[in-house]
Amino acid sequence: MKDMSDTKPMILTVAERIDDRGDIMQLTLTGDGPLPAFAAGAHVDLLVETPEGPLWRQYSLCGDPAETGCYRLGILKDPASRGGSAALHQLLRAGETVHVEGPRNHFPLAPDAERSVLFGGGIGVTPMLAMARELHAAGAEFTLHYATRSAARTAFLDLIATLPFRDRIVLHHDDGGAAGPLDLARDLPPPAPGTHLYVCGPQGFMDWVIGAAETAGYPGTRIHREYFSAEVDTGGAGFEVECAQSGVTVTVGPEDTIAKALARAGVKIEVKCEEGICGTCVTDVIEGGIDHRDQFLTEEEREDGDQICACCSRASGAKLVLDL
Repeated sequence: MKDMSDTKPMILTVAERIDDRGDIMQLTLTGDGPLPAFAAGAHVDLLVETPEGPLWRQYSLCGDPAETGCYRLGILKDPASRGGSAALHQLLRAGETVHVEGPRNHFPLAPDAERSVLFGGGIGVTPMLAMARELHAAGAEFTLHYATRSAARTAFLDLIATLPFRDRIVLHHDDGGAAGPLDLARDLPPPAPGTHLYVCGPQGFMDWVIGAAETAGYPGTRIHREYFSAEVDTGGAGFEVECAQSGVTVTVGPEDTIAKALARAGVKIEVKCEEGICGTCVTDVIEGGIDHRDQFLTEEEREDGDQICACCSRASGAKLVLDL
């Protein structure tokens, strides 16, 4: 199971903001001293104040895990934003403060990997930069493929030019610049027992890379992924949810979610992303079939049938019994 450890909330200061290519801002956040340590692949939760109310949103750490004095983030101003990234771009300037929770890591490097191949699409490169730093420090074999629409839309170019492992990073632009568009027939290595793949980016990009890897013969245990957004359909047939500890029973309607139905009955499940990608709302299931709609749980965890993302997933039958 991924790291779901509790962390204390922090109020951090924006020490630096860089408005980079591709509508991506780089943020450096600092506190009063050393910050909680993190490993590559970790993210932090930022509290975003929007006109519709406060929202929690998750952003990968792209800095060096060995650097203890700050957190570095890259945040895309997404035109399809539900309000979080747009508000952060508008509000956060050097000197401003922001509420932060974490770090948490749902996307760690495999300790037994002999070779790591990293695929970052657009803003999905952020956790890959931290992974590349950690792999380089360990003297491990790796390649980072960074795919964007064009050089003019490619953030972090100035940083990448200074990195000691610059020759391990392959830039791919859809308009034909750099190494040309990502070509999985060429750039995806044949499966080997010690080779692990890591994928992050827009959902279409990830589905493409993961599908090609599965077709090539990579087992699911060696394909690691993290979604930063996902299209999720939370609707479906109604069902009943019973909370074994509290004795509360609710009906989840066709357009309702488990988390919302339980909240109205006084049983609170913490929810942040509302898209099934962050894992905050994962809840233990005692009984009942699960219709998984999330992108957080692994296939192995889904097969176990004892956990559900309550913000989006549903029952596959008439009733679920939760350990609440």
